[in-house]
Amino acid sequence: MSRVSQAQALENRRRAVAAASQLFRERGVNGISVADLMKSIGLTTGGFYKQFSSKEALVAEAAQAAFGDLDLLLASFDTAQGDHDTARGALIDFYLSAEHRDQPGSGCPTAGFAGDAAREPSAGEMRETYAAGVEKFAAWMSTEAEDGLPLVATLVGAILLARATTGTDLSEKILESTREALTAPHAPDPES
Repeated sequence: MSRVSQAQALENRRRAVAAASQLFRERGVNGISVADLMKSIGLTTGGFYKQFSSKEALVAEAAQAAFGDLDLLLASFDTAQGDHDTARGALIDFYLSAEHRDQPGSGCPTAGFAGDAAREPSAGEMRETYAAGVEKFAAWMSTEAEDGLPLVATLVGAILLARATTGTDLSEKILESTREALTAPHAPDPES
């Protein structure tokens, strides 16, 4: 029986977390077993329990990794667009795209982990990670004039509905009409 080096063990853990992050967003936490997860990265179930105390511990770490990926994505929009207002608009266009709808495994963890965070009675640590990630996303979407939380809620709701109706005309309509509503110029306030 060969022993795995510490470096290899860390790499195995990283691979398990990355695969879990993707697969949990695609299939849900209960949609992927530990055995299937480990098989997907070419490792045994025994190796899982050398790395993680439980599936719940992996779920929390996978959610944290997914929100870390979201942070990098948001930073890349800021870098590519040059100013934050333009980056917000570009993110809205991307978020409400068929590409994002059709790739939940690499998509936003706010949408990808929503059902599990709501349903899982043992989601304590994951729920805390989830709440912190939603708050950070909302802060990024905020402007001086607007709180970003309603915008995040609208984006997540729209992508969840679009995914649930994939393959129908309604799915495209949800993406298009939400994008139009969020990017249309605001009418002047008659009170001003």
